[in-house]
Amino acid sequence: MYTYDPRANQPQVVAFARKDVTGDRVPDNVYLTGIKTADSPFIQNITLLVQDGRTGTATRVQLRENAGYSPTLFLEDFTGDGIADILIRIESGGSGAFTYDYLYSFLQNKPRLLFDSEKYNGQYEYEVTYQDNYKVKLVSKANNLTYLIDISLRDPEYLNEIYDRNGKLKMPIEGFVNPLSGLYPVDFDSNGVYELLAYQKAAGRYNADALGYVQNTLAWKTDRFVLQNQYVAIFGAQSTQR
Repeated sequence: MYTYDPRANQPQVVAFARKDVTGDRVPDNVYLTGIKTADSPFIQNITLLVQDGRTGTATRVQLRENAGYSPTLFLEDFTGDGIADILIRIESGGSGAFTYDYLYSFLQNKPRLLFDSEKYNGQYEYEVTYQDNYKVKLVSKANNLTYLIDISLRDPEYLNEIYDRNGKLKMPIEGFVNPLSGLYPVDFDSNGVYELLAYQKAAGRYNADALGYVQNTLAWKTDRFVLQNQYVAIFGAQSTQR
């Protein structure tokens, strides 16, 4: 029998944190609200809501991508002004495990978008091409760096589909790097100002054919986040030695 739920299709609090984000030294209430889906963890219309701790005034901010799973809040200083900023993460739930990530400053109750995952994905682009002799070349266009990934330890059946017995490619193959699939706050130098650690999966012929992860560290400089460090992390193979 159907039971009426007055909360259905009504926004509910899906994440909460408390810290001064407006700069008046009074803790503020920071919420993510959203409409939950019956019998599913999927949440729609996820909205940022900041309630000023001094005045009680509430300000809502609509997010560009506002539907997904497991929305979270993290309040810390990312710009060095001594005031906490608001980091939002939403999981897309798709096979690529993409995330929607936003970072807002709320100084003086004025929302300012500091980081947007969609803008990031457009700025950090890559080329992935298989090479002879069991190598994959990954080129980061943003900083013009090249990485070579050795795949010679992969399963022989996998390699035989791609290479002949002399290690030559049977045909050209291009891989890809996924959009942002993880954005993590890390205070690398322990100075109270956080950096962003961004993960993007590098894949070969299909998404499950994972080659590793591009890891970008972003730090705030003047008025934007800039690339501080970049690494490509690869997967190990089971050792046959004892």
